[in-house]
Amino acid sequence: MKYNTIAHSDLKVSQICLGTMTFGAQNSESQAHQQLDYALAHGVNFIDTAEMYPVPPEAKNQGDTERFIGSWIAKRRDRSDFILASKVAGPRNMPHIREGSGYSKTSIRQALLDSLSRLNTDYLDLYQLHWPERITNCFGQLNYAQNQANYDKQAQINCIGETLEALSQLKQEGLVRHIGLSNETPWGVMRFLQLSELQSMARMITIQNPYNLLNRSFEVGLSEICDYEGIGLLAYSPLAFGVLSGKYLNGQKPEGARLSLFARFQRYNNPQALAATQAYVTLAQQHDLDPAQMALAFVNSRSFVASNIIGATTLEQLKDNINSVELSLSAEVLDGIEAIAKQYSNPAP
Repeated sequence: MKYNTIAHSDLKVSQICLGTMTFGAQNSESQAHQQLDYALAHGVNFIDTAEMYPVPPEAKNQGDTERFIGSWIAKRRDRSDFILASKVAGPRNMPHIREGSGYSKTSIRQALLDSLSRLNTDYLDLYQLHWPERITNCFGQLNYAQNQANYDKQAQINCIGETLEALSQLKQEGLVRHIGLSNETPWGVMRFLQLSELQSMARMITIQNPYNLLNRSFEVGLSEICDYEGIGLLAYSPLAFGVLSGKYLNGQKPEGARLSLFARFQRYNNPQALAATQAYVTLAQQHDLDPAQMALAFVNSRSFVASNIIGATTLEQLKDNINSVELSLSAEVLDGIEAIAKQYSNPAP
């Protein structure tokens, strides 16, 4: 395993991070524990979760992912041997989470205390805002609309300062060691950094955004911010919901696979994305590479990526995903990837 130190922190995280959003939906508690044991045994020291999980989000099992991790932690005595991250949910039509969630001081504190209780831990190494509270593009939404009904721009701006103040207080109390963002935009990242500097509050050190061969929109503006400001990308959906493995090509719907089970996950399943996927799969086959490992190795190779968040429903998938750290892509393969990227520019942003 390879490790990266996240700037402005003492966190040295494994290049592969274990994502857990299948725990409680596609994976049972015992399967979750097996994944966690296997990951740690093979050098993974970074675990990411969220109060909203599992996905798809439902009231009946909300929090089960953290509970499964918590029951695993309860059986261990080496909490300091791994880095644990979770996320607080913002307002997004989920009334079952703190009556609609939100980032008020009271709401954030309650969310954290509930997560700590479910996780059986006294602190989080990294606590992230799952998505912006303000009106902006995220989760594949494009065409930012400046003039929306009932949109108080100043109030949205003020929310960032209030949110940062709340997170800073939790850090001062030792409940969280570091804080980060997720599904954020270039303006949002810079606004948080500006406020932390001007008002001497806690600094955001990471951003967890989607990044994969079908969605390289992070490179447009955010990668430069990562470089100059020392923000580490925690790349999620590196396999585009498994699409880049090629298992959904030609109309296939493998039994138990995410897109087979949940029709709502269509972000990476449009005709352009599937055409690009076929091109990437063909490229991998031409070089005797596993398509999924090639896709993961590409993400691993980017200098602005602090950790690559993989998810698996079987131990075999987990093994293959972790082994991607051993794959170094040749210049010929990288050139082939860039050629396909020019032909199919961000087909699934």
